[in-house]
Amino acid sequence: MNKGVLYALGAYGLWGTLPIYWKLLDHIPAVEILMHRTAWSLVFLSAILLVREGKAMFQAMMAHRKAVGLYALAATLLMVNWGVYIWGVNSGFIVETGLGYYINPLVSVLLGVIVLGERLRRLQWVAVGTAGVGVLYLTLTYGRVPWIALTLAFSFAIYALLKKKAPLKALPGLTLETAILTPAAIAYLIWLEAQGTASFGHVDANTTLLLGLTGVATATPLLFFSAAAQHISLSLLGIMQYMAPTIQIIIGVWLYGEDFSADRIIGFCFIWVAVAIYATEQLRHYQRTKAATA
Repeated sequence: MNKGVLYALGAYGLWGTLPIYWKLLDHIPAVEILMHRTAWSLVFLSAILLVREGKAMFQAMMAHRKAVGLYALAATLLMVNWGVYIWGVNSGFIVETGLGYYINPLVSVLLGVIVLGERLRRLQWVAVGTAGVGVLYLTLTYGRVPWIALTLAFSFAIYALLKKKAPLKALPGLTLETAILTPAAIAYLIWLEAQGTASFGHVDANTTLLLGLTGVATATPLLFFSAAAQHISLSLLGIMQYMAPTIQIIIGVWLYGEDFSADRIIGFCFIWVAVAIYATEQLRHYQRTKAATA
């Protein structure tokens, strides 16, 4: 099997099973988990960068100080995405978080039209419209807007849009973003310690260890993803990304017993059809472009 495919399977497999990790910490407040995730991610990512790139990479990051505002905005969106995801998983909404990552690519396509003035091909419009019908149906049958899914989809889509203009690659960029967020995260954790409500070091050893490894849990699939992107086409990588929300939904329904009623199945069918149309169109377009170039 292609090495890149194995890396992609590792990345999306880990992202898909990440709800199990957060569920092991569901007795800890989501905000506290988020702050640990941010701080420990900086430690782990910095160590990786130091080993792989040496001090030159940190110097390169400092050379882009003018872009710090862009990275600060991206970091804010990332914190919103991480926070809502952790809260959603630990509050019993794993299926809805999976919905968010199903529609995320379609939201990105829509933002490309609105913000960048890109033109959609006919089947892309069909995919976006079908997904919109699915979200509307789920809203009506839920009795509420699926705000967790929409927050995850839009926050990550806008984050990706900002990253298109960012000068650094994915790994150093994420390191800089966590560096921007970490002072506030550490201040919050110190405040919890002063209040006597901190969990780290004051609960069982397993929980403390899991909190300390949140950076590893965050960065490891990203490393696999970066390696996969170097070995396989972005088209194949894009199609494989739907593994993660599929695994999440299976985990939510079969492992944690979340509701997946007939109404939800109908709503998700619209989303799945939209994803199938989008993925098929993307693959065909990639093949046509590659053939024309050849």
